Amino acid sequence: MDKSLHLTICVLTALLLLRESSQAGEEKHPEGTDHRGTGEGLPTLTVTTILEADIAVAPLTVTSAREEVVSFTTPFLQTGIGILLRKDTASQDMSFFHFLSPFSKETWTALLFAYLLTCFCLFLVARLSPCEWNEPKNEENHFTFLNSLWFGAGALALQGATPRPQALSVRVIAVVWWLFTLALLAAYIANFTALLSSGSEQLPIQTFEDLVKQRNLEFGTLEGSSTFYYFKNSKNPIHQMIYEYMEKRREHVLVKTYQEAVQRVMDSNYAFIGESISQDLAAARHCNLIRAPEVIGARGFGIATTQASPWTKPLSIAVLKLRESGDLDYLRNKWWESSCLRQSRDAPWCSCSPALPTCTWKGWIHRTTTHSLLSFLFQKSCCSVFTEEICTRLRIKGAARQSQDTPGKANA
Repeated sequence: MDKSLHLTICVLTALLLLRESSQAGEEKHPEGTDHRGTGEGLPTLTVTTILEADIAVAPLTVTSAREEVVSFTTPFLQTGIGILLRKDTASQDMSFFHFLSPFSKETWTALLFAYLLTCFCLFLVARLSPCEWNEPKNEENHFTFLNSLWFGAGALALQGATPRPQALSVRVIAVVWWLFTLALLAAYIANFTALLSSGSEQLPIQTFEDLVKQRNLEFGTLEGSSTFYYFKNSKNPIHQMIYEYMEKRREHVLVKTYQEAVQRVMDSNYAFIGESISQDLAAARHCNLIRAPEVIGARGFGIATTQASPWTKPLSIAVLKLRESGDLDYLRNKWWESSCLRQSRDAPWCSCSPALPTCTWKGWIHRTTTHSLLSFLFQKSCCSVFTEEICTRLRIKGAARQSQDTPGKANA
């Protein structure tokens, strides 16, 4: 049975319980109770006929054509038209400039402009300030424009660079640039860490326009479905291009059933256009599937009743109460729970997270191998090499000499 129908039955059961509780509250006030015996309240849903029914319990989409025949309650579930993709076809290949991914192109451009502007200000203020002229007689100033560029680059790398500013005005500019650098690096590290840990890079196909522009994937929908006629009747140029594509290749891109569409997405370079709520369910059941962010043609699922039915308004009010109390969200999360999340919770933890790109692990392996080889050639342990490096950084010359003499005595 379809999960949407499961959810509809659960919603209807909750509506019945809510209605019974409200009727129990009304019994405390006899003047507000209807005793006409005409079946006021929710009708019995188990007694239906083939030709006529008081309530239609199904994931029915609220449309204008259906609204002319029956009445709908307030939608209890929102859906739309989305794009279902396979993750390996939707993900981008790792490029050499992957380290630029945390920031957009506009951000990098603004950063370059800020870097050049700050370096120019350092150079200009250092030229105008008399404190930067160490030897006025020789008219020598070491804070040239190239040195300003080097100083700014050193701040970006959190490394000190010479010459250091002497004038107070130049130091103020340097401090502001350093503070900006710290905030920038913190944001970069946070974004890059989130990008690696989540493993969900930005999809190249975000919208239907991206789907039309690409040439690697075929795309289609259910033959004769409301989604197909939505694109046929739409006046949007992008939607018209999608319809023309599907119409020309209808024998190859249109599918008969929803199960066939999901299987085709998993087995070939195919993108399925359909209801987003069903695609969310497919992505929750199959971990290699994902839905594109854009959803168009918003519509809702409602409970159908006969026209001028006295139960339409009470059911709509009950649906709103369930939504306000959070019960509708609970029911959806219950039936749409992702099996991928459950598998990730049950899986043992491993430090070699697959979300990290291969080039990252290659870098670590290369680094470790190089350090081990150098330690073997110079017959020094990793601890001694590390101690020498720390002493050099901290300018502890005596300790550095002692650490250098220790291996020599051991070799003797």
